[in-house]
Amino acid sequence: MAKVADNINPLIYEKRSEREVTSTDRDEDVADDFDEREIFDMIRNINDPEHPLTLEDLRVVEEGNIIINNKENSVHVRFTPTIPHCSMATLIGLSIRVQLLRALPSRFKVTVTVSEGSHASEHAVNKQLADKERVAAALENNNLVQIINQCISTALAG
Repeated sequence: MAKVADNINPLIYEKRSEREVTSTDRDEDVADDFDEREIFDMIRNINDPEHPLTLEDLRVVEEGNIIINNKENSVHVRFTPTIPHCSMATLIGLSIRVQLLRALPSRFKVTVTVSEGSHASEHAVNKQLADKERVAAALENNNLVQIINQCISTALAG
């Protein structure tokens, strides 16, 4: 029996325009810090695990919910599930985390959390996403990694 999506009729939002690439952006000799928009661009096209839509389409991720500190090499992304009892919240958080770990230099510490008050099991989801051993164990599960790779496949191409 196929699983029915938690949110069978999600709201779909208009996408932001693509970031204009300047000549400075392409110049490898110019040192520039990462910014919130750059991090957003790395995760905006991650596919939702239940719908043929991106996390940006559903406003699960937004540029305003990203905090980056280049001096401390830290990135914090808060995401907002489409419904308070979303059973895919941990999978979405793992997908965001994996995409950023693959895209950013290894010096960055990546933190991914559910936006405050947006999920019924917010504390449990955040605890799972913050537990390095649980994340490592999840990423050793081939089936789970395959699902995560499907979610982030268009983010890599985008």
